[in-house]
Amino acid sequence: MNKLTLALLSLSLPFLPACTPSMPTLPDMPNLLPVMSLPTLYKDDVQQGSVLTRFKINQLRVGMSKAQVQDLIGSPSIIDPFHSNQWDYINHTTRHERSDIHYRLALKFTQDKLATIDSSGIVSLDKMTDKEKALEEKRLIVEKAKIEAERQAKIKAEKLKKAQAAKRIKDEKLAAEKLAIANAQEAKRIEDEKLAIEKAKAQVKAAAEAEALKNSIKLEQAKQQEIEALKVIKTQQPKQETLIKKEQQSIKTPWYKFWLD
Repeated sequence: MNKLTLALLSLSLPFLPACTPSMPTLPDMPNLLPVMSLPTLYKDDVQQGSVLTRFKINQLRVGMSKAQVQDLIGSPSIIDPFHSNQWDYINHTTRHERSDIHYRLALKFTQDKLATIDSSGIVSLDKMTDKEKALEEKRLIVEKAKIEAERQAKIKAEKLKKAQAAKRIKDEKLAAEKLAIANAQEAKRIEDEKLAIEKAKAQVKAAAEAEALKNSIKLEQAKQQEIEALKVIKTQQPKQETLIKKEQQSIKTPWYKFWLD
C-alpha cells in the first residue's frame, strides 16, 4: 500500500458510515503511516542597523582617521550633533532558528583621530569563522612584522640620529679648536707685528740717538777745534804782529839801511 492510497483511505473514512451499516476493522493508522511533520514557514533574518563582524572590528586601531574608520566598517548608525566626536554602531538582528544579535560599538575621536574603542557591547556578535580566524592570524603576523620593522627602523633612526649628533659635536669641537688655533696664530701674528714695530721704533730711536750723539760729538769736536784754532791764533798773533811790524818797518826803511843795521 503506497502513501497515496493510505491518504485517500484516510480522507474517505468520515463518509463510510452513511454508505454501509457497519465498517470493517482497520489497522492502527500510526503503524501504517510514516511519521510526518508539518512544514513551517521560513523566516529570513531581519537586520536593523550597522552590520559588523569581529574580523573588521579587530582591525580598528587607535590613531586612525575618520576616513580610515569609515572605509573599514562603514558609516555609523548614529552621530550625535552635540557630540560629533563619538560614532555609535548599533545593530538589532532577528534571526531564524538562531539567537538574536544586539550589539553597540562606540568610537570616540580626538582631533579627527580615533582615541577610544568601546567594544564591551558586542558580546552577542557571532564569533569569527575559521576562515576569518586564519585571515586574522595572518593579519596579526603581518601587523607584528610591520610593528617590528617600524621598531627596528626607529632604533636605526635613533642610532643614526645619535651618530649624526656625535659627529656634529665632534665637528663643532674640531671647528672650535681650529678657530682657537687660528685666533692664537692671529694673536701671535699681531703680537709679532707689534714687537717688530716696537723693535723698529727702538732701532730708529737708537739710530737717531746715535746720529744725534755722533753729531753732538762732531759739534763738540768742531767747537774744540775752533777753540784750539783760536788758541793757536792767539798764540801766534803776537808773532804775526811782530812780523807784520817788521815787514812794515822794512817797507818803510830803504834797502840800503839794512846793511847799516
